[in-house]
Amino acid sequence: MKKLMTGAAILGLMAGMASAEELTLQLKWVTQAQFAGYYVALEKGFYEEEGLDVTIKPGGPDIAPTQVLAGGGADVVIDWMPSALAAREKGLPLVNIAQPFKRSGMMLTCRADTGIKTPEDFRGKTLGVWFFGNEYPFLSWMSQLGIPTDGSENGVTVLKQGFNVDPLLQGQADCISTMTYNEYWQVIDAGFTPDQLVTFKYEDQGVATLEDGLYVLEDRLADPEFKDELVRFVRASMKGWRWAEENQEEAAEIVLEYDETGAQTLRHQKRMMGEVAKLTAGSSGALDPADYERTVATLLAGGSDPVITREPEGAWTSEITDLALK
Repeated sequence: MKKLMTGAAILGLMAGMASAEELTLQLKWVTQAQFAGYYVALEKGFYEEEGLDVTIKPGGPDIAPTQVLAGGGADVVIDWMPSALAAREKGLPLVNIAQPFKRSGMMLTCRADTGIKTPEDFRGKTLGVWFFGNEYPFLSWMSQLGIPTDGSENGVTVLKQGFNVDPLLQGQADCISTMTYNEYWQVIDAGFTPDQLVTFKYEDQGVATLEDGLYVLEDRLADPEFKDELVRFVRASMKGWRWAEENQEEAAEIVLEYDETGAQTLRHQKRMMGEVAKLTAGSSGALDPADYERTVATLLAGGSDPVITREPEGAWTSEITDLALK
């Protein structure tokens, strides 16, 4: 049973809240179990324990995290490394400070009745692709396969896919972009059975790139006070992720409480949490240099049109996680 707080206790709590340092996190997408660790850390008081007052801003189809960061609308953003490295090469000095996601959940999901069985069968087909930075892994993959994306007979026609699965359901595309934890299950829920689909996981194709890392602007890392906030933020966030992995059903329920759209269902969030936990499992939050090098190599291997044209410098740091996780 909860006890009434004394006046002194209330004043103490108010004083603590007043002294908490504010930090804003911009998500890559809408409120869902993909970001469960952060919502758990918020709900369970892990941020508060670290003296932080964290605001989590949901994303959406018209929100580019990098633009929000550049405009001062957030202190930390969640983004995929291909998008972050491409932005850095174009002049926005993003730096990866932590990497909670160890594996990629991205894949192409195709209708089996199209006859597609291998990537070579993509030729002459229409493929749905997400943009706003999400297209980079796909374009790199096609370039490595030697498959043009110009709509030619020997290439593929790229359909700019919205953030839904309609192109596959309505026959507008032979394959669409999906995540293992989200859109694939939307296709299943729409009436398809697994044997009516053929999936190509980027991990299995050797072109997986890092997803859902934490990024800040490079110049802010020169501020010792901000770096200290980041250390505490990462420590609390990873505590949230470990808790979410171990308490998946309750974590899904917490996420649902923060969804102001009312569009999510507990069933979908529980299933998503189970799949997301497979991607974060084994990650301490520290970026594995081998994973970084693999991502860079994939993005550089783009033939005449690579995602990035040179080896990045200063694109990540272990300084924050070294302190947060010791």
